[in-house]
Amino acid sequence: MAEKPKGVVLLSGGMDSCVVTAIANVTHRLALIHTSYGQRTERRERRSFDEIADFYDVRERLAIRLDSFAQIGGSALTDQRIEVPESGEALEPHAAIPVTYVPFRNAHFLSAAVSWAEVIGATAIFIGAVAEDSSGYPDCRPEYYRAFEELIRQGTRPETHIEIITPVIHMRKSEIVRRGLELGAPLSSTWSCYQYEDAACGACDSCRLRLKAFAEAGVPDALAYRARVAP
Repeated sequence: MAEKPKGVVLLSGGMDSCVVTAIANVTHRLALIHTSYGQRTERRERRSFDEIADFYDVRERLAIRLDSFAQIGGSALTDQRIEVPESGEALEPHAAIPVTYVPFRNAHFLSAAVSWAEVIGATAIFIGAVAEDSSGYPDCRPEYYRAFEELIRQGTRPETHIEIITPVIHMRKSEIVRRGLELGAPLSSTWSCYQYEDAACGACDSCRLRLKAFAEAGVPDALAYRARVAP
């Protein structure tokens, strides 16, 4: 049998990127990249990254830091002066882009992944962006990734061919949970909370989306919560 092509997966340690790792593992040899960028839960997310990488026995892994985000600010995830919202209003249809959006973050993540992919000979980059059932971040839209793929084509060696794969971008969160269970993904190792590292708050947008997803999927969530807000 021919050897699988190599794929770089942007693995934050969250539920979506964990399931994308499981999906990529079916067709590609995994190379996992993780970025710490001064977010409130960066240590806990790094722990999840390591646990998931160990689960899939991935030796080719890269963990980097982007400290500029904390200096730039403008997001509740990186600026301690901005409170993480717990109202759930950001999840309402046609809501404004929430303060948890980190300005143009995914471009930085993808740039690092492209650089590494070109060095190690990977032909694909997987990212767990979700467009339809999320907080409405502008850098999670399909057209964003189509544009970035053209940027890769224009900005790398002529012989470099790297595609961006977004396997869960049109899925609802509950569908992502079900797909993860089908593939045996280690969902219990993932972290979704925007605020805390010991037990999830259960009230931020990310926790609400996760709780709703598991409820709709009809399966229990193994994550420990300080409180569980009704999804």
